[in-house]
Amino acid sequence: MVVSRNQSAVQEFGLLLLTLVLGSVVSQIAWADEPPAPKSLWQTVLTPPLTNQPPLPKKPWMLRDREIALDLPLLHRLKDAGARPLPKITVELFDQANPELDVSSTISRINDTSVVRGTFKPPVQGDFTFVITGNLLIGTIQIGNRLYKTDHIGNGRLRLVELDPDKMPRD
Repeated sequence: MVVSRNQSAVQEFGLLLLTLVLGSVVSQIAWADEPPAPKSLWQTVLTPPLTNQPPLPKKPWMLRDREIALDLPLLHRLKDAGARPLPKITVELFDQANPELDVSSTISRINDTSVVRGTFKPPVQGDFTFVITGNLLIGTIQIGNRLYKTDHIGNGRLRLVELDPDKMPRD
């Protein structure tokens, strides 16, 4: 009687252990199939740091603007022409728009500058050009009839601006 109870307990423990191991393996396989979530190249700075600089005057062709902070590890990977494949990268625009980049070319220069060009993945139709130097990104984004650019506003700080092409001065 004692032997059969011990054998039964060992069998139950073995089944439990087998179930746990198989469950762990199956869940890891299922998680491996899930695509990674896109990463945003920049985020909005909610509270700009206090500075002694006066606010920049708003020009008539500027529809709206806000300060942004770059994801530096992602920026460095984007500017490295040899770092492929890239993860899914989005940019945070206005009105909850976060289109995904489709990088078509990266040209890296010897002076720590890269030029990155591409389009956006469907359903968004548009293109972008970014010039990345060190930890700064100066770029232009065109989506439909909307035009955006990033500006360096001083001390490594950047802002995203939506422009009105009809009110911009001609070169």
